[in-house]
Amino acid sequence: MKITASSILFIIPAVLAAIELRAQDTTTTTTNNLPAPMNWTAEQDHQNMMDQLGIKTIRPGADGNNPSAPNYRNTDESKANPYPNLPDPLTMNDGQKVATPEQWWKLRRPEIVEMFDREVYGRVPANVPAVTWKVTSVEHTNNGAITVITKHLNGHVDNSSYPLISVDIDLTLTTPANATGPVPVIIDYGFNFAAFGRGRGGFGGFGGTNRGGGFAFGGGTNRNGGFGGGTNRLRGFGGGGFGGFNAWQQQVLSNGWGYAILVPGSYQADNGAGLTKGIIGLCNKGQPRKPDDWGALRAWAWGASRAMDYFETDPAVDTNHVGIEGVSRYGKATIVTLAYDQRFYMGLVGSSGEAGAKLSRRNYGELVENITGSGEYHWMAGNFLKYGGPLNPGDLPVDAHELIALCAPRLTFISDGATGGKPGAEGPWIDQHGSYMATLAAGPVFRLLGQQDLGVTNNYLTAPMPPLNLAITNGVLAWRQHDGGHTDAPNWPTFLEWADRYIESGYVPKTM
Repeated sequence: MKITASSILFIIPAVLAAIELRAQDTTTTTTNNLPAPMNWTAEQDHQNMMDQLGIKTIRPGADGNNPSAPNYRNTDESKANPYPNLPDPLTMNDGQKVATPEQWWKLRRPEIVEMFDREVYGRVPANVPAVTWKVTSVEHTNNGAITVITKHLNGHVDNSSYPLISVDIDLTLTTPANATGPVPVIIDYGFNFAAFGRGRGGFGGFGGTNRGGGFAFGGGTNRNGGFGGGTNRLRGFGGGGFGGFNAWQQQVLSNGWGYAILVPGSYQADNGAGLTKGIIGLCNKGQPRKPDDWGALRAWAWGASRAMDYFETDPAVDTNHVGIEGVSRYGKATIVTLAYDQRFYMGLVGSSGEAGAKLSRRNYGELVENITGSGEYHWMAGNFLKYGGPLNPGDLPVDAHELIALCAPRLTFISDGATGGKPGAEGPWIDQHGSYMATLAAGPVFRLLGQQDLGVTNNYLTAPMPPLNLAITNGVLAWRQHDGGHTDAPNWPTFLEWADRYIESGYVPKTM
């Protein structure tokens, strides 16, 4: 199906109608004496979490649209670092310094993971049901000039403990038909437009300083999305037009790799109303989360790990060289996936912003307070709301540099678009400088584990931003800010060349 601007605008009302959830009586029980799933709106669920935490109000986030607003987003670097001191990834909670890789793996890394679990992304419950994978169809076709084999897969989650919620993971795997053996594969967090008709994969709300925004078209240096706001643009829409959907896929195939499309909305909706449904709702038997329960980002990452489980059974996939990739909210999910699952060899993190690779302690563009509002809070653990209410971002026990550090010593490529310049630039909302600072501050962990970081020795607070389009790819930690919009498309050639260098050299990350 050809995707055009007019066809996208046509399906938007249907999409919104499919994902709208209205509050209903939640006291009903089934004939099996199981409680019915809560059918709250996002606002009701958000209020429930605030009540659990004893929070009365959430501070307003930055407004990315109205320059006259008193809380219009800051882009003044002199005001951007109100909490300049970052937690040291190589200092234990008791003050002991980490001096060896063994201390990192056995002592410090588990401490950091625990803090992210409890305060930021939430805990994956111990009772997550098993996933059974089935190949539903196989296509022999072409992508451009390349003959490919595409497997359509369904990952069915065992719901015998709570049959009122059914969860299935949508995944496709495409590999070159002429491959003589297993090939590297990159998983893309993507969209399945056919899923709209099934009411899957919610999108955020519209407008407001604490909302995530819905679809965002266009680009522009002063936009917080198009008519939605927030970091929620579909690839190729923000500053990239409506074309080029297959360009990155053909580059991957030409490189001798395969690619997979994982649809996160198929197993966990992208809205707060979906938290009592999907995989999170199934584990909670349709009831509200506790404050340290997982949010959508961690759930989406769980789905990527289940895709990796399948790949380990498929002889077409070189499971030693599987990567993960995504843009915007799926860029956030990408860095979370890479941080938590050490089976992933590489990651391309695209324009991830707040709750991704950007330092949360920064006052620039999107803020913690935007994420803690009712439009985006569902990405996070409930406990994260505290940092937009009674606490502030400076109280966070961890920050994005430590999330990047959890990826060490695997291949980690941080990608952003331009703050300004030519038409269609990404704009400052995602705080490219904050992501660069976090990448620099993660460097000591990569070096401790024997790998080169960005090779920049300046302090993260004073190091100047690299020029646009300069690739820093001499180490397993890489950075490139291209001169385009809210997409990682311009960075694919650099990413593939960089990753190939390590794959061909036989590099094997030493992990535990």
